[in-house]
Amino acid sequence: MGLLSQLIAMNRARQLSKQFRDIERTINALPKRGRSRLGALALREIGQASRSDFPHMYGTPPDERYGAWGQGTTIGFARARSENPEVALRGIALWLAVAYHETKDSPYTSLQPHYRQLTRVLRELKEAHSNDSSDSTDAWMNSPAAA
Repeated sequence: MGLLSQLIAMNRARQLSKQFRDIERTINALPKRGRSRLGALALREIGQASRSDFPHMYGTPPDERYGAWGQGTTIGFARARSENPEVALRGIALWLAVAYHETKDSPYTSLQPHYRQLTRVLRELKEAHSNDSSDSTDAWMNSPAAA
């Protein structure tokens, strides 16, 4: 059973890696103001997910919560590809929050590099947000959900 779990985790890591490349490309293409806004949205989503019973299942419809992985990254990734900029930002924030919680304490070595990549991107977004709005820097840095 352990081998099967490892194979499933490797497949999940490959899927997250592919999605992450697209998400990161979209983030890098955002203007400074968009990155700042995304930082605030991502923090909010991470905080909301952390308050749920199963943070890695955040965004998953209740009737689909019995799989190995939630649907939050799939839903967020689909929204991130939207032509509507607001929907796209919210989709990226959802994807980042769910992927963060999914990889945070993962016992699988194939998922651990994704956690490091996500924390790097979240740190960059936090810096963009703090540089853009010095008034809310204290709120961001002192927030318990900050990455």
